[in-house]
Amino acid sequence: MYSVERNCKSSVPIIFNTFVELELEVLNHISSIVVGPIYTIGPLHFPLKQLMDNLEDNNEIISLGSNLWKQDLQCLKWLDSKKSNSVVYVSFGSITTMTKENLIEFAWGLANSDRHFLWVIRSDIVAGGSPILPLEFLNRTKDRGMLVNWCDQENVLNHPAIGAFLTHCGWNSSLDTICGGKPVLCWPFFAEQQTNCWYLCNKWGMGMEINTDVTRNEVEKQVREVMEGEKGEEMRKNALKWKSLAEVATNPNGSSYLNFEQLINQVCLPLKHYNN
Repeated sequence: MYSVERNCKSSVPIIFNTFVELELEVLNHISSIVVGPIYTIGPLHFPLKQLMDNLEDNNEIISLGSNLWKQDLQCLKWLDSKKSNSVVYVSFGSITTMTKENLIEFAWGLANSDRHFLWVIRSDIVAGGSPILPLEFLNRTKDRGMLVNWCDQENVLNHPAIGAFLTHCGWNSSLDTICGGKPVLCWPFFAEQQTNCWYLCNKWGMGMEINTDVTRNEVEKQVREVMEGEKGEEMRKNALKWKSLAEVATNPNGSSYLNFEQLINQVCLPLKHYNN
């Protein structure tokens, strides 16, 4: 409590990887209880992409990366062979775990949906065990499913073949799907994920939540709805709307663009005076 109170009373700037249009109500509330300025400069995906596109040689920067796991480079080629909006992308982030029963229910839900899917299954995703899938499931889905240990999520969600994202709703993944303009099926686990899920489903209109005690029937039903149902179509429209607003916010004269300029000026001007 003391730490929160101290931060509220500090005049130090607070930086958020979000944009005003996405969370205006929350940002206004934060502004009313903190002393220092707040800067929304996100989503950082777009300005970073603009920077990379303008660099003549960005290989060194690309090599730095930020992934915790080695990426599978074949999944993007696999997606190239699929029709637009035909693939469900499934990933529960870098640290979320589940029971082996959860894993099996998700597997058969995807199998029974009869949809193509790209599923990230980390070696440690099952708590206290290994992610072993039934041979029957693997045989049934071998022509329409791809399993990988990790992938370039940002590029995957920007691929036209991806029609929806089944996610744990971490903030990074939430921003990834907003920037990709994809609707989501939400299975939040801990920390801020439940809050992100609530916003995706109720405020931003681009998500549906899967119960904590997941069942294959629910997964099948929601996958079918998000991929081909009326609600899924509305969610897709809303997702594309938020993507457009995110692009506007990070373009020149957009809210995040101007906030970033103000932040740089606030940081650099004192340094300039000090050096003089």
